[in-house]
Amino acid sequence: MGHHIVDGNPPVRVHLRRSARARRLSLRVSGLDAKVTLTLPRGTPAAEGIAFAEEKADWLRMQLRERPALEPVQLGCRLPVEGRYLEVVAGPGRRVALEDGAIRVPGDPDTVGRRLAAVLKQMARARLAGASDRYAEALGRDYTRISLRDTRSRWGSCSSSRALMYSWRLIMAPPEVLDYVAAHEVAHLRHMNHSARFWEEVENLYGDYEAPRLWLRENGSELHRFRFGD
Repeated sequence: MGHHIVDGNPPVRVHLRRSARARRLSLRVSGLDAKVTLTLPRGTPAAEGIAFAEEKADWLRMQLRERPALEPVQLGCRLPVEGRYLEVVAGPGRRVALEDGAIRVPGDPDTVGRRLAAVLKQMARARLAGASDRYAEALGRDYTRISLRDTRSRWGSCSSSRALMYSWRLIMAPPEVLDYVAAHEVAHLRHMNHSARFWEEVENLYGDYEAPRLWLRENGSELHRFRFGD
């Protein structure tokens, strides 16, 4: 439906969406990328929704102040890789190298974000495939394929066709967190729900999962703060 700018200091861009299922006007500020969305029920005039957003201008600005600032991935920034923050610096040669507490990226500085995203995706695929294979073998169930996405609402999923999907940003989290998510999704190969039996299966595969699960709740949004220019 487009967007509306709420004037003030600072101005706030509000994205408008209409929903047939919504029963009332609602404003949401994403905890992942600070996007502001105004949802309008079917039949509600856009002007009414805009007036509602204008009334909530102070609340919106307060919510946005509490959200972590987005950070472009470029030379000089610090980027988490497998739970450790590494400085992104210029490097020699042609290949990105992780060494001596730094990520060395050769070539055009304007391509740093895209090149690092590609490297992290390669690392994520290798680590997630290995963990998924290990847990699937322990479970005695096969999966059909693995795909990686930059999902915002979930860290992984398992479809009814036994396809596993993961967020590639898990490679930025500590290794035990990535392993927990892999065990969680593989457990769905046997239990397509979140029943007590499902959680018992996760514990059988991974062990005590409360610490990595809590880490994701408390720190997961930090992984979405980094923008790679993609």
